[in-house]
Amino acid sequence: MAKTQKEYLKHTYVVILCGGGGTRLWPRSRKKTPKQFINFFSEKTLYQDAIRLAKKVAPIKKIFIITNKDYVDDIKKESPEVLKENIIAEPMKKNTALAMGVAAAYVYKKDPKAVIINFASDHTVEDLKTAVKTVFGAAKIAFEKDILVSVGIKPTFAHTGYGYIHAGKILQRISGLPVFKVLEFKEKPDFKTAKKFLAIGEYYWNANWYTWSAKAILKAFEKHSPGLYENIGRILKSIGTKKEKAVLEREYKKAKEDQIDTAISEKAKNLVVIPGKFGWNDVGSWNVVWDLAKKNGNENVIIQSSRVKKKQEVLVHDSSNCLVHYDDQLVALVGVENLVVVDTKDALLVCKKDRAQEVKKIVNELKEKRKREYL
Repeated sequence: MAKTQKEYLKHTYVVILCGGGGTRLWPRSRKKTPKQFINFFSEKTLYQDAIRLAKKVAPIKKIFIITNKDYVDDIKKESPEVLKENIIAEPMKKNTALAMGVAAAYVYKKDPKAVIINFASDHTVEDLKTAVKTVFGAAKIAFEKDILVSVGIKPTFAHTGYGYIHAGKILQRISGLPVFKVLEFKEKPDFKTAKKFLAIGEYYWNANWYTWSAKAILKAFEKHSPGLYENIGRILKSIGTKKEKAVLEREYKKAKEDQIDTAISEKAKNLVVIPGKFGWNDVGSWNVVWDLAKKNGNENVIIQSSRVKKKQEVLVHDSSNCLVHYDDQLVALVGVENLVVVDTKDALLVCKKDRAQEVKKIVNELKEKRKREYL
């Protein structure tokens, strides 16, 4: 037992996915400065919090970042300790399936026995100790068996933006946590279906915290997504050669765009789920930011961007349940409630907090009107 434990820790790696856009957090989150590089809850950005979690799981030399090529400089600035060769720069966005497959190829090249814990750069965790215990349990069974391990979050409402995992019988326990066989994986159901899942009580939200051995996930691509497997295979062969960058660009252009959930999770028969009870949240909209942030006496959340040097205040009179995210200008609220106010240098957002999900409609309209300077 001790030997097995020592072995899986020796081969445990972390991959942080850091290529998302965060359109529902416009106008703060843009293509040039996506949400993972923004501070919402402290002076630290979401990405820096992800690095902090990763360092509790693996030494820095075993932490890989897969990101858009445009964000490499941000990665180096925010986490200078990450090894340069461990930053994988995607030439273009092709969604999570290719990103996770390519990251697995880079880790496999370094260690064919590797077990990979995948974290997102835009999630928050309240209980780090329990989160680490959970992923270590996942890593141990992924190292020992040919299985793909997901972390599931018990739903609190009928969310239509997450994938749902139907948990079956308990296969075993690891570190005191049950390991369920996955009966079904349903990606982003409609409201009626999500409400049904909530009532049944056997479904979990997919946190996208997948853990698998590099060998197992590459095998899964070969079986369930052969086209992507061929792209990943050619990239794997090029790693460390003079052709690496050229092959990466060529294969990304040729590859199909797909999510890991539809490419692998919905098809895999060797998928299991471990419940995650550590205060997990996906920071996907401004109302979520308000929910998670520290509030003052009137339930207002006031956050100044860490990217500005000049300190400025927000004046609030007879206002409650509001969120203000601002730069270095004076903001004043009078007699309002349940509002989101996001003030940047070139754009101002004011919306009702309970309609924050609709911010994406503004982003889509800006795209249609080709107002790229605001995206």
